[in-house]
Parts: sequence; structure tokens; C-alpha cells
Amino acid sequence: MQASMPAIILMTVGVAALGSWRLSATGTSNQAHETGKNTRVAISQTLPRMDGDHLEAKAIEVTYQPGASSPAHSHPCPVLAYVAQGTIRSQVNDEPERVYKVGETFYEAPNGVHRVSANASQTEPAKLIAFFVCDHEGPITVAIPASKQTNHK
Repeated sequence: MQASMPAIILMTVGVAALGSWRLSATGTSNQAHETGKNTRVAISQTLPRMDGDHLEAKAIEVTYQPGASSPAHSHPCPVLAYVAQGTIRSQVNDEPERVYKVGETFYEAPNGVHRVSANASQTEPAKLIAFFVCDHEGPITVAIPASKQTNHK
């Protein structure tokens, strides 16, 4: 199976993260790659301090059917996400809920409560590629107890 362009971009970001153990924070502006006109930095984010002895990167494809969502959850590792299809609604901790469109990216710091993760459309499917960089073994997603799932504003 041939990798899609979003997956290739995220894998490239992962190789850079593994090679340098952190990415520089340069924002998500369109920047031409030195060797080609058809590339851009989809996301660049400084990662938290990590133990470099056991880094592992995973790219996970998440598909939401129309109107579908995930229950509240957390990720113990930093997450870089790329919307590959449709629109995704997302809210982490008490930040405002946002809608991300195809080609847009977002970052989730480790252990944040992902209160909303859903397809923003009731008629079209949505897909995102979540790229995890972990420095320890364990699950990449952790359920949140019902008592901690609501906003505390």
C-alpha cells in the first residue's frame, strides 16, 4: 500500500523529531522546502523534554464516520495531528473548541484532557493522522473518568 502525502509529511516530521529529539517552534506557515516547490512545513512544534534512550514514533490514522466522535481521553505523549479528510472538531482541556479542515494541523501536549474529538460533519466522513512521539512504553490513549470529562470553567 502506498503512503498518502499527509502520512509522508508526518513521517518526515517524525524522522526529524527522532534525529534531533525536538522540533523547533516555527509555526505552521507555508514554507518552501529547499529541494522542492511542492512541499510545506505542515506543523512544527517544540516537544517537551524527553528521555532520548527509548523514543518511539507512531502514526495512527483515525477515521470518523459522519457525526461520530470519541469519548473524552488523554494521551501520555505529545501528539501532532493532520486532518487528511473532512473536518474535525477538537477541544483539549479548557481551550476553546476548534474546527480543523483538510490540510490543517494541531498539537496536543502530553496528558491534556481531549474533551472533544469528533467529525464536524453529519454527512461526510473525516480522517486525521495522529503522530505520537513517546519516550516510554504504555498506551497511547487513556480513558478519562466521567467525573473529569466536563469543562471546569
